[in-house]
Amino acid sequence: MIILGLDPSLSSTGWGVIRSEGSRISHVAHGQVKTASATPMPERLAFLQAELAQVIARYRPDRAAAEEIFLNKNPQSTLKLAQARGAVLATCGAAYDGMGLAVREHAARAVKKSVVGTGAAEKAQVQAMLKVLLPGVKVVGADAADALAVAIADAHLG
Repeated sequence: MIILGLDPSLSSTGWGVIRSEGSRISHVAHGQVKTASATPMPERLAFLQAELAQVIARYRPDRAAAEEIFLNKNPQSTLKLAQARGAVLATCGAAYDGMGLAVREHAARAVKKSVVGTGAAEKAQVQAMLKVLLPGVKVVGADAADALAVAIADAHLG
């Protein structure tokens, strides 16, 4: 099974693709889709959608997984996150000639618990565990690391 993990964000959406065979996982690919803050919102969302559509077309995942949305203290940040997340989910829904790519959603605490063993894990602990679970993989950034963690958690929880 090929699983696409997603960490939606307007500034830098992380994505990670893993292969899950029983309890074994292996790295396929990962990356980040970055948008420029000076670019108008519709163009940023369209760029995000187009880039993720290419990822889906290239790796042909069997399913996707994303963290459930959380509320920031800043309502504007929450709104931007929700818009980026909407673009990500719409891209999955439109995949495979409109047949759609199923998306499972997981709470951040469940992802951390699945990968590290505790739901209160810090980002550094998650990234350290990724090095153990995916030996030799050099993760390109924090957002890609989070996306790989979501994919791994989905494989464990699935």
